Amino acid sequence: MPPGIAAAFAASGGLITRATALDLGLSPARIRSLVRHGDWILVRRSVYCDAAVWNAADEYVGRPRLRARAAILTMRRAWVLSHDSAAHELGLAILKPEEPFVHITRPGFTGAWTEYGVKHHLARYRPEQVVEANGVQVLDIARTAVDIGRERGVTDGLVACDSALRMGVPRSALTDALVAMRNWPNVTSARTAADLADAGAQDPGESLARELVLELGLGPVETQFPMWLGDRVAWCDLRVGCHIFEFDGLIKYRRIEDGGFAERPEDVIWAEKKRERKIAAEGLGVSRIIWEDFWGERRQRAKRRLQAEYDVTVARFGDELPARLVRAAAEIRAQRGA
Repeated sequence: MPPGIAAAFAASGGLITRATALDLGLSPARIRSLVRHGDWILVRRSVYCDAAVWNAADEYVGRPRLRARAAILTMRRAWVLSHDSAAHELGLAILKPEEPFVHITRPGFTGAWTEYGVKHHLARYRPEQVVEANGVQVLDIARTAVDIGRERGVTDGLVACDSALRMGVPRSALTDALVAMRNWPNVTSARTAADLADAGAQDPGESLARELVLELGLGPVETQFPMWLGDRVAWCDLRVGCHIFEFDGLIKYRRIEDGGFAERPEDVIWAEKKRERKIAAEGLGVSRIIWEDFWGERRQRAKRRLQAEYDVTVARFGDELPARLVRAAAEIRAQRGA
């Protein structure tokens, strides 16, 4: 292998174009052989990926990033990555789309078309909204979050906007990014997502759980409610009145060797049971929400269950948080700078 090949792969994050490979001394027959034997992966026409890099990448972020970078390598005009493709480079948490397109944007009258797995967007943006992430040009976090809300709806937008706030982007930046979109298609979805955004959601599951609870119309939803349980502070995902809503992701029960967080899943479950009992002893009810509760027919069943559990709490403890818990939460937040 010519020595320049490794450097070319390193310079572009594991990708190389056919033209570069030929310029560095590989013959067409040698390129075909590398692909045939699985050493190189054809990502898109005339762009290859080192098989080790491709195999190490996941289907949620890693491979979409490689596909987006491969698309940029073949572009003749000045496009920047946007929407999902920008989110992957920026580290913005988003839901996996039904159709995993590469998204690119350049200035122009609002419009879009899709070709060979790439969605081309024509849309206005300010020069300062273009930033560099991992060596590629992308639209910034605030613009990307509201673009996703406009492109994919309130739910996806809420997850993205929550993530943006969690990353330290001020809400005013989301609002500012929406100004130019005043008359653009589906801007209402993006605006709703930005208005509902809350940095207290620690991950997409908590964002979706909050949206589910908000649909019940029970009252204001507080994220990351702190309370003393013995000598430790517990941070509860969501609170309405005297009721706690907790999102349970499978990853916290999965063993570390299987990609999760648990050394022994049974210990996690037992600790969770003891924690829930202590919360109940403080005069609060608890509901648990899992990923499957967000989709299809399960969503309506989950809403009926959560409503019923909340009603039981109100019957037992009322709908106003006890003053002692209000004071304790304020003191904990002041001490922790939360």
